[in-house]
Amino acid sequence: QVQLVESGGGLVQAGGSLRLSCAASGSIFSINRMGWYRQAPGKQRELVAVITSSGIRNYVDSVKGRFIISRDNAKNTVYLQMNTLKPEDTAVYYCNVEAVANITYEFLNSWGQGTQVTVSS
Repeated sequence: QVQLVESGGGLVQAGGSLRLSCAASGSIFSINRMGWYRQAPGKQRELVAVITSSGIRNYVDSVKGRFIISRDNAKNTVYLQMNTLKPEDTAVYYCNVEAVANITYEFLNSWGQGTQVTVSS
């Protein structure tokens, strides 16, 4: 019942920046938690950053001080500003949203299609 559309991935040199966007749509009563995961070749998917409805943010240690997660509740959109990118950041980035459905109030957990981020040396 929730669809997520990601954008903003691409190819960038080490030290550069990218901003990922993820827009949620559907029959949504509220969005509780929004976050970004990533998966590199040969590795398991890991949580990169999350933001709660109250604005609490958490990051994986490897991106602290470089990445910033934010949300625009009016647009049902979450962003990931990625600065000082490193080759180790190369991965497919997935948006994830935890929400409550309209009318039924059922719990929803949705994933974006994934967007490739490649950082060259």
